[in-house]
Amino acid sequence: MSTRVAAMTPQPPGLDIVDGLVQLSFHVQAVLAEAAAEHDLSMTQLRLLGVLRDRDAEMLQLASHLGLDKSSVTGLVTRAERRDLVRRVPSPRDGRAVLVTLTDHGRRLAREGEQRIGRRIRALAAGLTEPEQAALAALATRIVQPAAG
Repeated sequence: MSTRVAAMTPQPPGLDIVDGLVQLSFHVQAVLAEAAAEHDLSMTQLRLLGVLRDRDAEMLQLASHLGLDKSSVTGLVTRAERRDLVRRVPSPRDGRAVLVTLTDHGRRLAREGEQRIGRRIRALAAGLTEPEQAALAALATRIVQPAAG
């Protein structure tokens, strides 16, 4: 097909910013939901493992990261403890506070999940060139971590 014919072939309309981000979020949420279901986790439990995979956190910090109230986090942590995913330890910073940390089982599950989810998310962007993927990552970073000031 010549360039002239290809240029005249109608292309599907692109998505605007709202539809594009919403539809992309649906794809990402489907990947996360599938990963959670594979280990009989709720989406909130999956998010908890994600927050704790590279840090320990106090209950109030978890509430802030997860967008939940403290009582909801308490219940979430209690259920995760029963599954041997997390444990509570005294905070060295504040004797009244409790740190939540991953158990060995929770850490293994978080690491496996991070790898599987990473592969699946990267597959969503497989049709993009490396520069396009880098640009998308940079733009996503600017959206989720706006510059202070």
